[in-house]
Amino acid sequence: MATRQPQRPVGELLREWRDRRRISQLDLSISAEISTRHLSFVETGRSRPSREMVLRLGEHLDVPLRDRNHLLLAAGYAPVYAESGLADPEMAVVRRAVRQLLTGHEPYPAAVVDRGWNLVEANAGLALLTKNVAPELLASPSNVLRATLHPDGMAPHIVNLGEWRSHLLGRLRRQVLQTADPVLTELLDELRGYPCDQPVPEVEVPGPGDIVIPLRLRDGDSELAFFSTVATFGTPLDITVAELMIESFYPADEATAAYLREPLTSR
Repeated sequence: MATRQPQRPVGELLREWRDRRRISQLDLSISAEISTRHLSFVETGRSRPSREMVLRLGEHLDVPLRDRNHLLLAAGYAPVYAESGLADPEMAVVRRAVRQLLTGHEPYPAAVVDRGWNLVEANAGLALLTKNVAPELLASPSNVLRATLHPDGMAPHIVNLGEWRSHLLGRLRRQVLQTADPVLTELLDELRGYPCDQPVPEVEVPGPGDIVIPLRLRDGDSELAFFSTVATFGTPLDITVAELMIESFYPADEATAAYLREPLTSR
């Protein structure tokens, strides 16, 4: 019989989030407009925060919506942020917006991933990046970081694998620090164990003329160069919406742009 883990006190969780954000009690009390004394009492368990206080502190600590629900539960309140499925009727407007962004970006690659970097949806252009990835790495739920850095994935075809690996691991590492998600921590440990026959820089230092880190991909006799942008929903009130990321790839040089404008049959 499984034993239920005891719920940690809300004050302990709030203090942990404050430490993670490197914010002092004084700074948080000023921004949240409460007294430092009251905040101290909340963190030590001497005072039970109101529902509104938990939500206010979660907002000022930039706590993810999923974890704000955890804070509410720890304080004895019901969660307020829903977690809808993308197929739910109320998510129709989100699905339309995502599809419009993806199709409008073609022929350039674009994909939507969730908090765990699992592929949610993609446009037709993404096939160019994944054409040499082993089928088992693309089986649902496909993790895009695993499919990129795995030796049976994109990795053998990435010209600047060491540089791109450093970039992706850096993004994931910052996400782990931001969320303290154990699933992401496990993913980071897994990806770090993948082989790489190129130097992996500790710090991203630009080369001559560089303004972004490019993904350089070998496709047959061609070498393609891309840079990417990441978009999120600006005012999410649903956990699913808040955790969606839309990554769009753009050609980093004219040769890549011309290659992507060619019909598929002529490549």
